[in-house]
Amino acid sequence: MGISLVLGFFDGVHKAHKAVINSALEFSEDVVLITFKESPAVYFGGNKEYVLSRSNSIKKIKALGVKEVVELDFSKIAKWSALDYLEFLINNYHPVSISTGYNHYFGRDKLGSPDFLEEKQEEYNYKYICTPKVSEKGVVISSSLIRELLMKGDIKKANYYLESNFVIEGKVVEGAKLGRAIGFPTANIYYPNDIIEIPYGVYAVKIFGKAGIMNWGMKPTVNNTKKPVVEVHILDFNENIYNKNIKIEVIQKIRDEKKFSGLEELKNQILKDIEECLKL
Repeated sequence: MGISLVLGFFDGVHKAHKAVINSALEFSEDVVLITFKESPAVYFGGNKEYVLSRSNSIKKIKALGVKEVVELDFSKIAKWSALDYLEFLINNYHPVSISTGYNHYFGRDKLGSPDFLEEKQEEYNYKYICTPKVSEKGVVISSSLIRELLMKGDIKKANYYLESNFVIEGKVVEGAKLGRAIGFPTANIYYPNDIIEIPYGVYAVKIFGKAGIMNWGMKPTVNNTKKPVVEVHILDFNENIYNKNIKIEVIQKIRDEKKFSGLEELKNQILKDIEECLKL
């Protein structure tokens, strides 16, 4: 039938993003999603802090049935007019349809809009599909909403809107091995600098398909780090994973990070934390 184009950045690929992608899949099986290597916000001086890493977002996009994801360099097209950008899409992809969300803007001065795409569809021979707001119980689902939830530590609700778990990834580094000494060996990684930073605290996680418990912060009880670190204890696991990349799925926050009187009190609290994790 021809290519259906989807336009947008799709950070996190939440429920509303999926609605846009599905609108294209319903029109054609050959769907190409046009996005950017970095968020346009970075070009305008914003922070590069994503809900998910770009690689994980793209994996989610492709898992939905999108055949190709094209990552453009926003800095090279930022000054294009809306018409320049549209004609670039038409000349390169000859789309039979173009799908966007209700709030998608593009081109110099953001003059490209849903109204613009609707107005040009007959002239350029494509069907424009605009996906309206997706909301639940009066709450409009958006990447901004999910970022706010993550920054507050409301992981459970963020995961609900994402329809997947928030992920922290990194290479396992050498730690002080204190966890092993008290019976709870941990894999340590540094928090990625390109995703939203969740609050310091203790979290229920999954890793390698197993339940685990994660502490993220400064380890105030033992005070043996100058840089915040992610420590994860994996239940029923005893393999050497130093220098390996691991993917931690964060399920829910259990409690804030806290300084205890000593290692015995810390050990007792970890046992309680594990009990809480196993209830989830």
